[in-house]
Amino acid sequence: MKVQPIVPAPLDPEFQPLALFNRDYLAAARTAGRVVPLVIGLERESCLFSRFETVIRPDADPDTLRYVERLVKFLLWARGGWRLHVGGPAAIGESIRAQYAPAGPRRFDVELMTRIYGKPFEVVGSEAAAVPAEQTVHVRQGRHQGGCRLGFDLGASDYKVAALQEGRVVYTEEFPWRPAEQADPEYHYRHLSDGLKLAAAQLPRVDAIGGSTAGVVVDNQFMVSSLLRAVPPENFDRAKNMFHRLRDEWKVPVEVANDGDVTALAGAAALPAHGLLGIAMGSSEAAGYLNPKGGLTGWLSELAFAPVDNNPRAAVDEWSGDTGVGGQYFSQQTVNRLLSAAGIHLPADMDLPTRLRTVQEFLVRADPRAIRLFETIGVYFGYAIALYADFYKFDGLLLLGRVTSGRGGGLILARARDVLRAEFPRLADEIKIHLPDERNKRVGQAVAAASLPSLKKRHESVSAIRQ
Repeated sequence: MKVQPIVPAPLDPEFQPLALFNRDYLAAARTAGRVVPLVIGLERESCLFSRFETVIRPDADPDTLRYVERLVKFLLWARGGWRLHVGGPAAIGESIRAQYAPAGPRRFDVELMTRIYGKPFEVVGSEAAAVPAEQTVHVRQGRHQGGCRLGFDLGASDYKVAALQEGRVVYTEEFPWRPAEQADPEYHYRHLSDGLKLAAAQLPRVDAIGGSTAGVVVDNQFMVSSLLRAVPPENFDRAKNMFHRLRDEWKVPVEVANDGDVTALAGAAALPAHGLLGIAMGSSEAAGYLNPKGGLTGWLSELAFAPVDNNPRAAVDEWSGDTGVGGQYFSQQTVNRLLSAAGIHLPADMDLPTRLRTVQEFLVRADPRAIRLFETIGVYFGYAIALYADFYKFDGLLLLGRVTSGRGGGLILARARDVLRAEFPRLADEIKIHLPDERNKRVGQAVAAASLPSLKKRHESVSAIRQ
């Protein structure tokens, strides 16, 4: 089933918004009057359990199989889990079990969920009524301002550090690095430590360190991260425990969270809302969510791996091997992917951050090629907002990241609003989108991360660490 977007993507005429495919599939199924319930359940740590209820046609026709598979894929990376329950027709459950078998097409997802949760991934088929009840968690994290604090944000092409004294930002800086190419975990630790020492030099002492990073972090340990892609398995424990090492060497509380969750925390201060989704467009897409009560849910919200484009010939993600996922639509990779369609030709050896800066410089000169490129990202984003609203309850959205710097952020936001007004007018009225100032677009996550640790007691000065 092919959909017809009212607002086409200027440089991607084959873009098939998954939000429209889902909407059209459900409308057609309900109109035909032949639907049965489908419940997708995901069990994760501590017996926490999420449910998503919908309806499908009872037959395992191609559109139904596609709808369910993309739904499962989205929920898996939005909410996370090691045991997947498919409550519905047996043929649907068998199809998903085959997709998510250890050697199946979604083996990447199977392997990563197994690593994240420490249990073999499994698919359980059942009737819809047999899927267990929801078990949720509500955690308030961060928002601590007292004392002298350091914050950091680790991305794939740069990392940022910040120093704060009693909630006031006294220093921020960005440093380039190439972590995904480094097999030795010492590279990652030393770069971070050196940046923190520079920030600490601006403070009379250091009481706590908070961090934001790409990847999945549990108990201040890396479980999975693209930053550590080159680290071999025999060295992964050294990389996994780098934040514990930081705590032991600096002798202060250290708290580290996924960069998406920190994005949401940054938004909480700037955008009072009943439910807030934070999206950072940087080296990849980071996302985080605060529920309507202002708490973190424990969901993964790794939307870089969640599908947004239903075009079977959509861009392929180099890590997961899947098509049409968020990391290819809301990141530096997106800019690079659209260069040829825009008619922009750059040297083959130019890295992605430099390509982005070059296109942003074209934008300053009102180059129509660059304008179309960022407008295309804006169309992608407008349809993605509507898709995200099907899975998250929010009326506030914070947009951060290097891709949104300069005029490009305004173009992305304007075209996204055009999409919402044209296709989803209710959402256009309900959702408030906040695009912060230039400094906060780039270093806002490092500043917000500094608020993560609670100060149980004041520590002595760590001036010796800074020498």
